[in-house]
Amino acid sequence: MTSKLKHIIFFVCILYWFIGESKTIDVCAACDIKSVKDAISKAQDTDTILIKKGIYKEYNILVDKPLTIIGNEYPIIDGEDKGEIIRVVADNVTIDGLFIINVGTSYTSDHAAIRVVRCENFVITNVVLEKLFFGIYIEKSNHGKIYHNKIIGDAKDEYNSGNGIQLWYSKHVEVDRNIVQGVRDGIYLEFSDNIVINNNSSSNNLRYGLHFMFSNDDVYTNNTFENNGAGVAVMFSKRIKMINNIFRKNWGTTAYGVLLKEINDAEIIGNTFEENTIAINTEGSNRINYQKNSFIKNGWAVKVLGACYANKFESNNFLYNSFDVSYNSKLNDNIFDGNYWSNYTGYDLDKNGIGDVPYRPVKLFSYVVNRTPETIILLRSLFMDIIDFSEKVSPVFTPDNLVDANPLMKKII
Repeated sequence: MTSKLKHIIFFVCILYWFIGESKTIDVCAACDIKSVKDAISKAQDTDTILIKKGIYKEYNILVDKPLTIIGNEYPIIDGEDKGEIIRVVADNVTIDGLFIINVGTSYTSDHAAIRVVRCENFVITNVVLEKLFFGIYIEKSNHGKIYHNKIIGDAKDEYNSGNGIQLWYSKHVEVDRNIVQGVRDGIYLEFSDNIVINNNSSSNNLRYGLHFMFSNDDVYTNNTFENNGAGVAVMFSKRIKMINNIFRKNWGTTAYGVLLKEINDAEIIGNTFEENTIAINTEGSNRINYQKNSFIKNGWAVKVLGACYANKFESNNFLYNSFDVSYNSKLNDNIFDGNYWSNYTGYDLDKNGIGDVPYRPVKLFSYVVNRTPETIILLRSLFMDIIDFSEKVSPVFTPDNLVDANPLMKKII
């Protein structure tokens, strides 16, 4: 037997010994151990703590060793508004099946229902959070999963409310199948890379359903962001993929489906933007591929504020928007090609499915409204139809090279 093989067998034996030594500690009113804190202090590494149904009035619970903490029939951990409830500072911790309420509000500390600090390989699942300040707060922690949780806040004002799920300086975290409502920002990321956000519902939040800054190589798929105060904000990030999401009913004077600011080399594919004040508001964003998205009944489908270059809009549906595309300058370095426009009135004599007349999506009226918002009351008036037609014939105020040379005659399914 080789020396290398002996070492492998030795470590396997050690591993089995540790697994065999792991035990389950019960916590309940009638048990020997009646509090979560007491159970953690008595537990050894890799033990399981089983919290049985009941109400446990505890806060500042410190998880400082690798443990699995499981709730049986959703025991309630009540922080009584005194502060943070659970803080994890050890690797390989799982929290599963708890009902946590009454996180303390503070103007100096971001108290959370569950905070994970400088940890690896954490799991937070099947947790219900109510009456919270911050919900789940991940700080400088990596390789974790936050899935199948329900976070319901009752936030009234931004200044005294926190975020539902927050990641700060964290990497390689999966945020999957969570429901977040009634907080400041539903999901918030800052300096967090390689994050996967999938199948979440973030709605009825005071500010953003999703808000992230300075975070690169993140992927957002199959999420729904609905009826949030300002929609979704994506800022100062690179190589972002936003695929097959729904942005719906984000209405207000400063509301968007998505706000893009200083975003580069991104993909926005297969999303639905429906009934938002502005579906996509973009500024200083470059080399973004917009493909197979549907813009339906928005005030503005795409509003370009400037310094946006080398973006491509291909194979998108623009359906019944008040304004399909809006620019605030005459410069255009973006490509619009092969999209379907419900406002297109051209013809297709050769029956190849592509309009024979190019489509100009930027109307003069959108330029006027950008300069003088009060003129929106003239929308769909005969006077506006006349000046839009004259601008289309001889562009003066709008980009003369912004045309879709191959407008589709049928919408993309």
